[in-house]
Amino acid sequence: MTTELNYDETARALQTDRGTLRYHEAGAGEPLVLLHGSGPGVTGWRNYRGVLADLSEHFRCLVLEFPGFGVSDPCEGHPMAMASVAVADFLDGLGLDRTAIIGNSMGGIVATQFAIAQPDRVSKLVTIGGAGRSVFAPSPGEGIKLLMEFTDDPTREKLVRWLHSMVYDPAIITEQLIEERWALATEPKTLEIARRMYSSAAFAAAGRAALASDATPYWAQLGRITAPTLLTWGRDDRVSPVDMAMLPMRDLRRGELHVFPNCGHWTMIEARDAWLATVLAFLKRDDATAS
Repeated sequence: MTTELNYDETARALQTDRGTLRYHEAGAGEPLVLLHGSGPGVTGWRNYRGVLADLSEHFRCLVLEFPGFGVSDPCEGHPMAMASVAVADFLDGLGLDRTAIIGNSMGGIVATQFAIAQPDRVSKLVTIGGAGRSVFAPSPGEGIKLLMEFTDDPTREKLVRWLHSMVYDPAIITEQLIEERWALATEPKTLEIARRMYSSAAFAAAGRAALASDATPYWAQLGRITAPTLLTWGRDDRVSPVDMAMLPMRDLRRGELHVFPNCGHWTMIEARDAWLATVLAFLKRDDATAS
């Protein structure tokens, strides 16, 4: 089975009032939007290129590149906030009233927030780590701390340390992966935007703002999600420890959890075949009572 598609042949662009959103499109049928995570040198293409061909055999796959990560136009403000706005702009621009969504890490949080705010627009939701709240493990996790260290002082050594925290099997971190991540992560504008989110100063400021806010955090509103939801997690995730799944597993109305052994944060990469089988079975299942 073909496991990769061509970058240029799948590349698309959507003009919005806030700038150009770039994305990759493959396949036909019901829409499936894929949202990438955060971190140095991340892109939607790099997150999902290894599974996109398989998913596109069943769905019209749309891999959105969030603004501020070096592919879509840069953004003003916090990258997480702009990612949430970008999802609505993207669906509106493509004329999609309702879609299934897969979100990795930060993308999973953005997808979850979107499903809370606009439940009628999400038919099914799949998250890959990230979406939840630590119950037993320290917060932030090891991987987030290493990410902050890199963002404060970007060196190749710190990038490699962070990349290794993302996986169970260190063989996944190849020289090619390191080099492609390093090139984008150190691009000046991309690095400047990353520091709005992951510098130690920005992270501390966000924590203080959360303590002072009377807004209900997203993880306390999971019961508002009406879509069938599949949480996928690596048992050995050092970025978003698996105990973060306990709260959503309890509060989601129609939530399911699948944990993959010997697997870190990049479940769709490190447990590729098992993840694909699980996710495709979930997405293709007929949920007759779906909202």
